[in-house]
Amino acid sequence: MGIDETLRRICELQPQYSSDNTSAMQERGRLVRSVLKGEVLNRSHVLRKGLGEFGDEFIVDASDGKGRKTEAPWIRFSNRSLSPNPRTGFYAVLHFAADGSAVFVTVGCGATVWSGGDLRALPDDALRSKTHWAQALITSRFGSLAPFTDQMILGATAPLPRAFEKATAFAKRLPFAELSVEVIDTLLISAAERLRVIYAAQRAGSDLTTSAIAEASLESLAHPNRARIGQGFRLSSEERRVIEKRAMAVARQWLEHSGYAVVDTSANSSFDFEAILDGVRLKVEVKGSTAAHVDALFMTKNEVELHRREKGQTALFVVAGIDVEVTDGHASASGGTLTPHIGWDIDEWEIQPMAFQIKRRLP
Repeated sequence: MGIDETLRRICELQPQYSSDNTSAMQERGRLVRSVLKGEVLNRSHVLRKGLGEFGDEFIVDASDGKGRKTEAPWIRFSNRSLSPNPRTGFYAVLHFAADGSAVFVTVGCGATVWSGGDLRALPDDALRSKTHWAQALITSRFGSLAPFTDQMILGATAPLPRAFEKATAFAKRLPFAELSVEVIDTLLISAAERLRVIYAAQRAGSDLTTSAIAEASLESLAHPNRARIGQGFRLSSEERRVIEKRAMAVARQWLEHSGYAVVDTSANSSFDFEAILDGVRLKVEVKGSTAAHVDALFMTKNEVELHRREKGQTALFVVAGIDVEVTDGHASASGGTLTPHIGWDIDEWEIQPMAFQIKRRLP
């Protein structure tokens, strides 16, 4: 029995749904949790390749309900660190229409949490925020969501399947009659490739605000062995370097286009550029981030003192939404949206101490 035949048989059993463990539900459970899972695992080589650097921790799991049977069985694959369970992170998942009319190949995120000993759906606004972020990311990288341009409607009545629908970032509907091995394999690989982009963006922190990134960075310094389950935010030194380089390039281009003469002072000063226009000198600080929304910044003690001491003669250039891509172990950065603050007043921002150096007292 191939993957197409397995999917068709599960679809045929869907109209016979019962929350009890009937003979039809027993067969469906075996097909979902054993046969179909085996078919996906047999494709692990190509799916790992689609996931790129995130394929090393490739996992597959499936469910037709815990205890009582569910209307909406599923099987998913993901990176273990970024999505260790279906309540956490993003993953590729196969869903089945309640009436057996179609299979949906999707990429979605965790839609539930354990609460009071039961699974409860996340609030709609939380799911919308996650799925819209993923949609925007994939559209930016691939030009569109194609081939995942369908809405997932399972047609189930229970709350949990409806939560799955809301947690779906993008989906492709395959009608029963169109379930072929070639089409299924192509879509699974495409889902893996898009999941790779999402994982890379999460690793770079673009789904986080900069305040969350700052907190995570400080936490990793204080507790380097603590894992950030499900998020995986961790920039390498090379990734940080290319982000900084990209931010500097974007800022310099804006300054020169605006008529400034620009001198790079980043190597030996507590600011990045000296920009001169009509005899007026401006000390420019540049901050780059993968985050789409920059709500907080890291600054050293010397940088803060400079902007306070020379208020009105400094500028802050923030470059948000920088894309980072790692290919064959080498990082590159592109994109970014610049917000310049000329004559920046640092005291209009809240300055909050987030870390302290603790020294032993000398005897």
